[in-house]
Amino acid sequence: MTLFEKMRCLFTFGQGVALSLPELSADTTPAQLFEQWFNDAKQSGILLPEAMSVSSCNADGQPSSRMVLLKDYDEKGFVFFTNYASRKSHELDENNKVALLFHWNVLQRQVRIEGIVEKVSIQESADYFHSRDRGSQVGAWASKQSQKLKHDDELKERMSHYQEKFSQGQVPHPEFWGGWRIKPHAIEFWQGRSNRLHDRICFEKQNEQWTQHKLHP
Repeated sequence: MTLFEKMRCLFTFGQGVALSLPELSADTTPAQLFEQWFNDAKQSGILLPEAMSVSSCNADGQPSSRMVLLKDYDEKGFVFFTNYASRKSHELDENNKVALLFHWNVLQRQVRIEGIVEKVSIQESADYFHSRDRGSQVGAWASKQSQKLKHDDELKERMSHYQEKFSQGQVPHPEFWGGWRIKPHAIEFWQGRSNRLHDRICFEKQNEQWTQHKLHP
């Protein structure tokens, strides 16, 4: 191990390149391994370990990426919420193939996910919407996400309008706002190692069954 690698290991408190890989059985699912790694990320003190990059493509094949927050995950997939009129939602409507990326630098880990998306149920979207703070609920109504501002004060004016409109009672769940679920068919778990001899554990879904293998770094 070089001096730089030793310093990096010290900087990450041994959480990164010194981490051992978990023992995997033939029936281990990627959701189970993700839960273990996600819990490790939360316990490491990383700010917003749920932050992930979502990459989509429009009908012309132009890719675009942005950071969003993971709000739920299970064997069915990974869920985030957004405005259905946003650029990413339009692209996901045009092309349902998507890629996610989690990068936990302190742990020298990343998780790459490829799959297709579908909208979550209206009830699931409404339940999460009403769990948010009131300001975020009103903000969802105020923001015409990804559209051009007509003038610098437009968003402030719209926020004031909806704060007054919904000053009493519950803020209604807007039909243009909800969740997307990424249903994965390929997931790679990447663990940094010294000399760039990184570990790469891959899961692929075939006939509704997960298979696993490792890749050269």
